[in-house]
Amino acid sequence: MDYRKEYERWMKQAAMDEDIVEELRSMDDAKMEDAFYRDLAFGTGGLRGVIGAGTNRINIYTIAKASQGLADYLKKNFEEPSVAIGYDSRIKSDVFARTAAGVFAANGVRVSIWPVLMPVPTVSFAARYLHTSAGVMITASHNPSKYNGYKVYGPDGCQITVEAADNILKEIEKLDIFADVRNSDFETGIANGSIQYIQDEVFTAFIEQVKSQSVLFGEEVDKNIAIVYSPLNGSGLKPVTRTLKEMGYTNITVVREQEQPDGRFPTCPYPNPEIKEAMALGIEYAKRCNADLMLATDPDCDRVGIAVKNHVGEYELLTGNQTGMLLLDYICSQRQKHHKMPADPVMVKTIVTMDMAQQIAEHYGLRTINVLTGFKFIGEQIGKLEEQKKADSYVFGFEESYGYLTGSYVRDKDGVNGACMICEMFSYYATKGIGLLDKLDELYRMYGYCLNTLHSYEFDGSVGFVKMQKIMKAFRGDVEKFGNKKVLKLLDYAAGLDGLPKSDVLKFLLEDNCSIVIRPSGTEPKLKMYISVSAEDKEIAEKTEEEICRSAEEYLHVPKMDIRNPR
Repeated sequence: MDYRKEYERWMKQAAMDEDIVEELRSMDDAKMEDAFYRDLAFGTGGLRGVIGAGTNRINIYTIAKASQGLADYLKKNFEEPSVAIGYDSRIKSDVFARTAAGVFAANGVRVSIWPVLMPVPTVSFAARYLHTSAGVMITASHNPSKYNGYKVYGPDGCQITVEAADNILKEIEKLDIFADVRNSDFETGIANGSIQYIQDEVFTAFIEQVKSQSVLFGEEVDKNIAIVYSPLNGSGLKPVTRTLKEMGYTNITVVREQEQPDGRFPTCPYPNPEIKEAMALGIEYAKRCNADLMLATDPDCDRVGIAVKNHVGEYELLTGNQTGMLLLDYICSQRQKHHKMPADPVMVKTIVTMDMAQQIAEHYGLRTINVLTGFKFIGEQIGKLEEQKKADSYVFGFEESYGYLTGSYVRDKDGVNGACMICEMFSYYATKGIGLLDKLDELYRMYGYCLNTLHSYEFDGSVGFVKMQKIMKAFRGDVEKFGNKKVLKLLDYAAGLDGLPKSDVLKFLLEDNCSIVIRPSGTEPKLKMYISVSAEDKEIAEKTEEEICRSAEEYLHVPKMDIRNPR
């Protein structure tokens, strides 16, 4: 793409949008190139990018073009195409949702849209409940405020497959962003019925499904635990607090500064419950309230992070791996105790999620299915079980990045479900005088100490994109060891492996049951490195992890962005 020519075209064609025109006028050559050197990539995760002017940005034009391509795809594959749309608290999410709705309506695709901001799993649920051909969620998950995105779901409520994404992309690529997009007015669509608001009964049905995931099976527990909750200025406030209260958890303090939707995220610039900075204000509240449990959901409420008090009274963050393993053990033990374990029970996790989860699953007789990174692949496995009339076999699915799901009512991770199950688990153990950290130590004693970390490295712009490709090529060279651990085997998923789709992911199996996974992020300009270490104790594990990390970083030559380490 000739970025200068495309820039000039936008200067002429985008005159109706004052924000875009103003940004175009302020661009120097470097900013111009970054905004126009390519079209924003569309894949199984849909679109995600910085909000702004240009083909490599999220704006009303790129959103409309993607919607036109999706509309053309739906019309070719469904007799009466329809779509469910949702949006979160991000900047312009409501504008982009209405833009998409107008394009679908103009193309004869029936639109059902949530009237207010909602968590991402409610779009998955609505697509299934309303039997729509697709779902669209306007969100950029846990990214900083400058980002937004466009996530696409199939009629099963699962994020689109690689095949569907490729076919939708082909339709998008046929289009001129200005000449080939059909639009209609949102309010006119509401008036004539081509666009309809999703009714409250659908939201209530979603809440009821979340509540039905309880595994207490009639057991009484003390639900008067003191909970501090933060929606991180996102969409979780009403669904999380409503569900918890209806389940009997009424002692809830909401972090006031992070209570209301605000796409600027003024108190947590990186609104991700995976990192301590986003959880800091909630922990301050927990200290003031002497809370038992602090939890937070990300802006689109599909991830949930928690903090609990340790033995010296300080609040300690748990990682996604730790919380996931605790939930898995709790759910399985409860099902086993109450004779509620299904036939051929299944746990699904991603290849970068802690391997100890598989040991826990085996202990309870569960079969483990490992999938590529991304909850869509977990949702895909639930769909396969449903096709085999075995949907009830699914017991639990989780990924290390704080995503959990206990039922098949949706096909994406659900922060509402996660928050409720965590509160139930906490209450259950608290009633017995057991803390979550005590329970975690018990699991380590049973299965051995395991340390998993994530390191992220940022590569912005076209130069960064090329550099990431070179780094991945270097890792595909003859790497013999990381730190003092020899490479026993390299699993390269680029050509597809173990029945999984093709993906630019490398997993090095190291001696002593250690491993390292390296992959470019599918939604951010980052390279991610996951390190798993098994060791006799925490001190040895941390030293080994540091050696492996330092050795791997020799291939990168860039500063680290963030690290997550378990206790």
